[in-house]
Amino acid sequence: MYCNADGFLSAFIFIIIWRCFVISKQDIQINDDIRDSELRVISASGEQLGIMSAKEALDLAAKDDLDLVKVAPQAKPPVCKIMDYGKYRFEQAKREKEARKNQKIVDTKEVRLSLNIDTHDFNTKLNNAIKFIKHGDKVKVSIRFRGREMGHSEFGYDIMKRFSDECAEYAVISKPAKLEGRNMLMFLAPKPNK
Repeated sequence: MYCNADGFLSAFIFIIIWRCFVISKQDIQINDDIRDSELRVISASGEQLGIMSAKEALDLAAKDDLDLVKVAPQAKPPVCKIMDYGKYRFEQAKREKEARKNQKIVDTKEVRLSLNIDTHDFNTKLNNAIKFIKHGDKVKVSIRFRGREMGHSEFGYDIMKRFSDECAEYAVISKPAKLEGRNMLMFLAPKPNK
């Protein structure tokens, strides 16, 4: 593949423009985007420098080779801080990643029963549901009615009641058994820790 200097230069300019677009896509105004007549300025060390024009604040930031970032646009006058914006965004992304890593995502697992379920199959499904609940997931228990089984929905309620009674030590019923079309659904959630 042939690549000349003009192609490299145009790719480099595209990357620079793309990076600026991605950074400025945030709702934070930096440097020349700040158009207010007067600003309250905070230095990089955290001390207040007072109220000054945007040009003076930009000159102060440029002197230290840092960025001027508007941190409180709703204040009167708006508050701007002199900081390294790239480092600020990196630390903010790192904090967000850490927060996402520490949060628990609750999944909903499904256990399907039938009207003529045998005792061993029932116990196997029950053990699976208890395992899911102990792991911290919600469990959706469903029974599908086929053909003439629709005329005997009371048997479905009995099976659901028996299932919820067996899980009562580990779970609470978040949605009781309800017939929806040909399916009967019930939702179980882990018991809250006291």
